[in-house]
Amino acid sequence: MIEIRGLRRRLGTKQVLDGVDLDVRKGETIVVMGRSGTGKSVLLKHVIGLMTPDEGSIRVDGVEIVGLRERELNAVRRRFGMLFQGAALFDSLTVGENVALPLREHTDLDRAEIARRVSERLEWVGLAGVEDMKPASLSGGMKKRVGLARAIAMDPDVVLYDEPTTGLDPIMADAIDRLIRGLQRRLGVTSVVVTHDMTSAFKVADRMAMLHDGRVVFTGTVDEARQTSDPLVRQFIEGTSEGPIRAL
Repeated sequence: MIEIRGLRRRLGTKQVLDGVDLDVRKGETIVVMGRSGTGKSVLLKHVIGLMTPDEGSIRVDGVEIVGLRERELNAVRRRFGMLFQGAALFDSLTVGENVALPLREHTDLDRAEIARRVSERLEWVGLAGVEDMKPASLSGGMKKRVGLARAIAMDPDVVLYDEPTTGLDPIMADAIDRLIRGLQRRLGVTSVVVTHDMTSAFKVADRMAMLHDGRVVFTGTVDEARQTSDPLVRQFIEGTSEGPIRAL
């Protein structure tokens, strides 16, 4: 579904992405793990066309998106849903209006159908009947779920998750993990989950990839990640300060 080859991007003096190669298979959930500041979120922004690489190729379902004109790129973007790290809800809009926004902007659906779909998507994430609430009155976990309802409002082929469990307590984090897996089964979507939460990573992943020093240094199944002897991966999974990855 997504093929990334030789992706490079420098931000200021830092080479954030330094030759990233990664394949994302159709219908799978792949977790991209790595330390904070290693370029995981930057990689997601390249995949959805919010950032342009200095070098490299990104193909989405066979279509090269690097160099596309904005109109063509927008057509590709409509195949994506994205759950941002902070949910990125509009405080001035109600929950229902937030979820409805992409439908109103990018479809010709009438009000009744938009309302039906908003209600359905909120029910899918366990928030039936909250359409009239404002984001300020929601907990962090509820905001994440509203953001997820908005991300799937357009029936996307691919959902991108940027640190979906950051800032949540363990119970709510588990609820978000279950939603990610449940939506994969319900919709058959391809999912890319960026996280450094290893508990979450092992729950949702079909495959895992580790980003370190601007490159993908490991890809494999959950079992392969658990059993690997690669010192970089072992240190990160075990969460120890001793190893080749410097703590500071």
